[in-house]
Amino acid sequence: MFNEDTIAAIATPSGYGGISIIRISGSEAFEVCDRVFKMKKGSIFDVPKNTINYGHIVNKDTNEIIDEVLVSKMCEPHSFTAEDVIEINCHGGMSVTKDVLTLVLKNGARLAEAGEFTKRAFLNGRIDLVQAEAISDIITAKTSNFAKSAMSSLKGDLSSKIDEIKSDITNMLARLEVTIQYPEYDEEDLTNNEIVELINSMKYKLNKIISTFEKGEILKDGIKVAIIGKPNVGKSQLLNALINENKAIVTEEAGTTRDIVDEVVNIKGVPVKFIDTAGIRNADSKVEKIGIDKSIEMLEESNIILFCIDASRALDTEDMDIIKMLPDNKEVLVVLNKMDLNTNVDTVKAFDNYKTVEISALKKEGIEKIENKIYELAGLSEDDDVGNTLVSNIRHKNLLIGARDDFDNAIKMINEGLEVDLVEIDINAALYKLGGITGETTSEDIIDEIFKNFCLGK
Repeated sequence: MFNEDTIAAIATPSGYGGISIIRISGSEAFEVCDRVFKMKKGSIFDVPKNTINYGHIVNKDTNEIIDEVLVSKMCEPHSFTAEDVIEINCHGGMSVTKDVLTLVLKNGARLAEAGEFTKRAFLNGRIDLVQAEAISDIITAKTSNFAKSAMSSLKGDLSSKIDEIKSDITNMLARLEVTIQYPEYDEEDLTNNEIVELINSMKYKLNKIISTFEKGEILKDGIKVAIIGKPNVGKSQLLNALINENKAIVTEEAGTTRDIVDEVVNIKGVPVKFIDTAGIRNADSKVEKIGIDKSIEMLEESNIILFCIDASRALDTEDMDIIKMLPDNKEVLVVLNKMDLNTNVDTVKAFDNYKTVEISALKKEGIEKIENKIYELAGLSEDDDVGNTLVSNIRHKNLLIGARDDFDNAIKMINEGLEVDLVEIDINAALYKLGGITGETTSEDIIDEIFKNFCLGK
């Protein structure tokens, strides 16, 4: 648990801006504020809750005015942490913000640890662990689509679905307990078939949640797309066209790209990391060989591969060697480039059995087709409702799968004719794992680890 002392931290990013916020939370938040905040009339104790109040931050030892501020007052339990909270809105400069925080700490507050405000909200029952983790996701969201998904979890949508399954388990366990402990009662016994039916019903709900992970992970972490091909097929020009800037060097000399060049682009709300690789060929240069080795590594590390082909020329042994390297477990999109030139019919026809797109990187024609194909290959659709509940947290996924495994084991034991009280053990294990998601059965060490990764001031 946490110490019931009063904590403070800067809640806004460091740097220059219009406003900075210093947040204070705890049983002595108002006392600390009163020691540094001077109003024209009265004190912070005299003003109503949920109000914003004008005044100055003053070092009362020297009577020096540190800044002109607005102070928000929120009373427990109706605050983010469910404690008394003060937020000092001061001018957004690094020096003045630090001076105000230093004065607050000098007058009775302790510097908050990373994520400690959110941790207190969780420990005080203001939010559950899923909602706490959603706050971190909102802060770090790379796109608005993932922010919407995280907001759904913050509202409690994912927690509600998990709580529904936990309630189903609890009800079933209660009926099983009566069956086992009090056979003389009039309560109708659960048959093995009924138990299996109930478990399968809960498994169905679990599977629906688990099935959202792949999409949730893509929205959270994005897609890694490697652009590969032999030298001089237009890979760097393709990267420049995709990111709409001249980041990669483009020349007629083969082997210009010798290191990995990458850039992240937002495509329909999904962060896509494009990686331009060195042209794969038999090279004499030691430096170029290193770049080629990295290109081959990218074949395995990427989610999607853009195999760039010069469609104006016949395929050669270098093209054929790359085709042999293409992994079977990756989505491959063949990009037939230089379609603005005379097309080699045999080259185009050679990829009839592949997913292809025809473009001209030089003229930036067909780039939108590539973006649409990447979106499609990632398993996404224009009809996807990103506001729906999506699992994107690997901790949640592992616990959900663990609970499903417990259900499977319970069904297996029933089918093997084992005693119902043994089946109860696995069902209770599933309940425990689901409680670990929302925080009821999560160990203190895991809770500490989760909040350690939050930013300061949150």
